[in-house]
Amino acid sequence: MTQNELFGVLNLFKPAGVTSRDVVNTVQRLIRPAKCGHAGTLDPMATGVLLIGVGPATRLMTILQEGTKTYAAQFVLGQSSDTDDSTGQIWQHDPAPAIPDRESIEQHLQAMTGVASQVPPDFSAVHVRGQRAYDLARRGEAVELSAREVEIHSIRLLDYQWPCVELEIVCGSGTYIRSIARDLGRSLGCGGLMSRLKRTRVGNFSCSDAIPADNLTLDTIRSALYPAISAVQHLPQYDCSAKDVADLQCGRVLAVTDDRLRSDHPVAVDEQIALTAHDSRDLLAIAVITPDRRLQPRTVFVRR
Repeated sequence: MTQNELFGVLNLFKPAGVTSRDVVNTVQRLIRPAKCGHAGTLDPMATGVLLIGVGPATRLMTILQEGTKTYAAQFVLGQSSDTDDSTGQIWQHDPAPAIPDRESIEQHLQAMTGVASQVPPDFSAVHVRGQRAYDLARRGEAVELSAREVEIHSIRLLDYQWPCVELEIVCGSGTYIRSIARDLGRSLGCGGLMSRLKRTRVGNFSCSDAIPADNLTLDTIRSALYPAISAVQHLPQYDCSAKDVADLQCGRVLAVTDDRLRSDHPVAVDEQIALTAHDSRDLLAIAVITPDRRLQPRTVFVRR
């Protein structure tokens, strides 16, 4: 990397009414010829943390997408929609359903936590027969989506005044909050949809530290760019010697010196490890550990 090359992660606050792609395109226009990409789509109605990988850090976005996410959500009970949120065609349940009490809602939410099978909304970006599900749904075509395994770490009921439910949800990659609203409504027998969503955290990146996605400039991007190592703080880290750096530049496998490996748990075979520079802690590469205790580089950032 050259000294002036952009290489890092932007923590942006996406406003409602724009797509995640709109935000990426804005950043892309400002940083050309560098590339950028985001770490997890937010629906147009949603606000909150949108992480943008800039330059070579676009290759870290899959790692960020796999991280834990936290949301503040509002559900409305007694209603359903074709999109499972308030932007779609809404229908009231008739006859009017019985109003569930707080204890019942908490019990149903608790039953939804852990590793669960979840069907994405019909209006989602899931591929069906080579097309996005939302394209098929918009044309009125039948959409049959298979359930997928997701992990919901916790759901905390913050407030409940019929018909509105305020929640904090901590979940893993691939979880649809709209599906949680739909499934909660079905289990209560009254219907439910998502009316508001804010992503407050992705991994180590918080909403309170995000900068507005509107009115960006190149100078703003440069000053707000987090170093690439911040995207992989949750991974074990290995402190590379000068010889290791030279070997990385040649694509060689590295021998592991245990006292240079930093991890809060025993590192498993094929687990990803962040390789850092001894003098600066800059991110040099992502590697996996082999059965014979070597480091096999998978994504290398340091160049000759």
